[in-house]
Amino acid sequence: MAIEAVIWDFGGVFTSSPFEAFNRLEAERGLPRDLVRRVNATNPDTNAWALFERNEIDAARFDQLFLEESTALGHPLRGADVLPRLSGELRPRMVSALKACKQHFKVGCITNNVVSEHSPGQAGAQRAAGAMGQVMPLFDAIIESSKAGVRKPDPRIYLMMCDLLGVQPEACVYLDDLGINCKPAAGLGMKAIKVVDVDQTLADLAAATGLAFE
Repeated sequence: MAIEAVIWDFGGVFTSSPFEAFNRLEAERGLPRDLVRRVNATNPDTNAWALFERNEIDAARFDQLFLEESTALGHPLRGADVLPRLSGELRPRMVSALKACKQHFKVGCITNNVVSEHSPGQAGAQRAAGAMGQVMPLFDAIIESSKAGVRKPDPRIYLMMCDLLGVQPEACVYLDDLGINCKPAAGLGMKAIKVVDVDQTLADLAAATGLAFE
């Protein structure tokens, strides 16, 4: 089936990965590398991150639960110390690729996010807020987990986007920096691209769409 839509994740795709910032936090605090990633991966459907990204708890409760979960892994860390690290640096070449895709295909964004003073969509002082302001208006449709009440990798969120764009999954390319989020997209029939770095991503996207990117 011919490609009709390109669907994008936001953080770690249009901006540098928050995990890079989490690693810096861990180094600053003398904590094991990838501790935040380990907390996120423990009980991934019901942990503090999952609840917060579905907007089922507020920032204060996230702070408390994340501390409990990190303490259970032997390294106490407050959620309130993690949230400010969600910002990332904008990747101009990815934005250019989005603009190029928009000329030929429908474009959508599915983002797992949180509603708080540290949310990229809320925090005007953060670099990621500027990135959001530049990138989000380009999309034909946007689904935010904190507003939809469902988050990746739940297959329903990908089907919701297909409905919004009026396309079948088989006619979509999907980009995400997390393999766990690419897997359900591929399972639905989408051409899934895991974003490792910009050069690799644009090469894979060119192969999937037939477009050329700089």
